[in-house]
Amino acid sequence: MTRNLRAAPVTGPAATHGEGPVWHPSFAGVRWVDMLAGDMLELPPDGTTVRRHVADVAAAFRPRRDGGLVLATERGFALLDVDGHLQRDLGPLWQDPDVRMNDGGCDPSGAFWCGSMAYDERPGAGTLYRLGTDLVARPALRGVTISNGFAFCPDGTRVYYVDTPTGRVDVFDHDSAAGADGLHRRRPVIEIPPSAGAPDGITVDQDGGIWVALWGGGAVRRYRPDGMLDAVVELPVSQVTACTFGGPDLGTLYVTTSMQGPAGADRPPAGALFAVRPGTRGLPVAEFAGRP
Repeated sequence: MTRNLRAAPVTGPAATHGEGPVWHPSFAGVRWVDMLAGDMLELPPDGTTVRRHVADVAAAFRPRRDGGLVLATERGFALLDVDGHLQRDLGPLWQDPDVRMNDGGCDPSGAFWCGSMAYDERPGAGTLYRLGTDLVARPALRGVTISNGFAFCPDGTRVYYVDTPTGRVDVFDHDSAAGADGLHRRRPVIEIPPSAGAPDGITVDQDGGIWVALWGGGAVRRYRPDGMLDAVVELPVSQVTACTFGGPDLGTLYVTTSMQGPAGADRPPAGALFAVRPGTRGLPVAEFAGRP
């Protein structure tokens, strides 16, 4: 039987396009981005929302093992200190101003994977990149359209990946020793019917469940590793973008939302951060192992 849950807002409409929530012990609270504003937001225990401007576009970020952050900017990567101040810009990966970074995550070896998309969402304009611990970025998958969710199964041998217009979550076998060539045997694992929305950001819990944020669907869905639907978390807004587990026990699912989209999508509480206690726990965030 499918479980039905409901998430509640824990902030006001804080982001025009909220994305990429991350929990880490070095943070005062969960962090996420207002992507196209180039801002990083944080929710400390006192419930205020702290905002830091970190780049022209703040697509996705992860903590670094030696302290600080790695950030996907509009057209490349940068290293920041823990407060979001720039330490090193790694330079642009392309020159086309119509293409930007979008979403990503780290693998267990400490590499950071992030994919791109065209602002106008034209097919095939995006690429999934792997930023190695040597701070060199290499393309891993070309010809994607809206490179989105990227998350590993608990044992790190498989990675789930979303190219949103496919309407699917795919899974790859992963060989960390092969670097950017380490994704193998791609196959679909979850099919999202168009009536449910489009797959966006994802996270994986400690039991291997895959949580999928549904853009235009007003929900996050949990699927078992075999692709069977297990739970639905409903939200009172349509544009649901990403999710992660956080809190000291990794038992709170945090969900980001956007004001962008069709008419009416910007009505409060769109843009708020939401949370729910779904009765399962997440995995600690994988950290980036590269150094300045």
